[in-house]
Amino acid sequence: MHGSRTAGGVLVVFLPHGGYFVSMNKSYFLDRNLMALSQRNLSLCSRLSKAHTTLNSYKFMESRTGEVIPAWMSAGGTAHPLHSIMDPRKEAKRLIDSIESEGFLVLLGLGGGYYAEAALERAGMVLVIEYGIDGLAELLCRRDYAPLFESPRFRLAVDVSGEDLQKRILELYQPVLYGGIRVIPLRSRTSLQPEPFAHAASAISAAIDRVSADYSVQAHFGGRWLSNIIRNIEPAGTFQRALPPVRRAAVCAAGPSLSAQVERLREKRTELFLIATDTSLPCLLSSGIEPDAVISIDCQHISYYHFMSGLPEGAFLFLDLASPPLLSSLSKRTLFFSGGHPLARYISRFYRPLPELDASGGNVAYAAISLAEQLGAREIELYGADFSYPGGISYARGAYIYPVFESRQSRYAPLEAQASAFLFRGPLEKKTRSGGNAWYYETKALTFYRERLEEKSGRIEAAIIPTGCLGAPINLAPCENRRQQSLKIFSCGKTEMDSGEFLRLYRSQIAALPEPGKNAAEYLASLKGEAQAVFATILPTAAAIKRSCAQADFRELFAQARAYCLREIDSL
Repeated sequence: MHGSRTAGGVLVVFLPHGGYFVSMNKSYFLDRNLMALSQRNLSLCSRLSKAHTTLNSYKFMESRTGEVIPAWMSAGGTAHPLHSIMDPRKEAKRLIDSIESEGFLVLLGLGGGYYAEAALERAGMVLVIEYGIDGLAELLCRRDYAPLFESPRFRLAVDVSGEDLQKRILELYQPVLYGGIRVIPLRSRTSLQPEPFAHAASAISAAIDRVSADYSVQAHFGGRWLSNIIRNIEPAGTFQRALPPVRRAAVCAAGPSLSAQVERLREKRTELFLIATDTSLPCLLSSGIEPDAVISIDCQHISYYHFMSGLPEGAFLFLDLASPPLLSSLSKRTLFFSGGHPLARYISRFYRPLPELDASGGNVAYAAISLAEQLGAREIELYGADFSYPGGISYARGAYIYPVFESRQSRYAPLEAQASAFLFRGPLEKKTRSGGNAWYYETKALTFYRERLEEKSGRIEAAIIPTGCLGAPINLAPCENRRQQSLKIFSCGKTEMDSGEFLRLYRSQIAALPEPGKNAAEYLASLKGEAQAVFATILPTAAAIKRSCAQADFRELFAQARAYCLREIDSL
């Protein structure tokens, strides 16, 4: 007797001389894999269900240990195995074990999934990047990837652009949860399509730089943010007037070029809604110019120095909810906004909706441009935004650092020596402007700020117009073909409850968070709804604690961060 029979996706083939062998048909594996993948990535599932699985991009071999080995088929018909044909699991384990322990691994290429399986044994989170939706569909027809796809610690990205990949890394990678990040290529796969994987590696590197910069700020200020925010909840719940839209705005930063631009600004003063950064406020006041609004985003108490010259009575004061509580008492026209801190977003969701400004550029000038955009400005003129130290000068005349240096100077530390020490406190790179002898110093942080502004200029509807800055040239997107801004009103929503009631509710939610296991990703996946949002609010605090307790594991870090948050709330 010979022949075959199919049941439940299992193909049983009977041999003519007795015996049989069992195989799985293509639809069984594909359906099983798509079902597992659908739990976390429905859009990719939909794309895969429409992909072609008969293009024969791969040939499938069997290793000596009985594992399925995908082999890429070149145009000439040559098969290129993606794994060891001896023992692919041992090969993968040896490679993963050879790297330093990292909590977040990015694998370039899926192949048979053996690298990803080995990585999940060590890493907290594994992200796989693959290109070619049809080729991936072929892989899913021949092997069971369901255990990978069902893991809350596994993610798969296919045919992603560099920009989308950066967003994916920014969403998934939390240094406070996972520690370091490492990129590992499946070289037998990446060598066959080097260009897209090279672009992916560049995008990942750029994303890591962004995450590192943000995490460094969290590690320094996470505790201060929480302390300030919970103390600002009560004043943020009081009445705040709505601001009508503006048409033309000017943003003043405190770069040295502002000193040379004061007269031009004075001439155009009545034409513009003038937004001063807190650092530029004393510079403007010393020149007899009063702004319409002042914005501050720094959580440090040193921000108070910017207001020592006073605040014009008619000026609006825009404060990030994480600003020092003392600042809100300086004006009767204070308006709070959310700069993106998870707790500020939680407050907007459950206590009072607050306007959210894009403060991701890391500096107050960037936030001021976001404010002008939020107010509906079609044109935003930019003053004093040097993003460098032109001629070796750090700030415009009148900035807060000069009276501070004057108060501290002595025969051994004159004002010039203090200004020089301030300038050279970190690495500098000297550059010369093209077409002239003007020069300036750049730092890594200032370059980052400028590049973030350049990126933003291509995304917003308003035209950003720099006005003869002396420092690093700013390459902004062209102003032509801008869409007309819709009318916007800067306002807050209705307060849902008393501030004390909200704090008691928030405290109870923190206390009710379940105790975590060893793995951060699995814990995060286990949280549902509001619990996940509450957990996110304590992560910046955890980052600050981890800075002083680098060896603490996830459970210790969680316990300390929760205890700190509860103490701060109880102190009120």
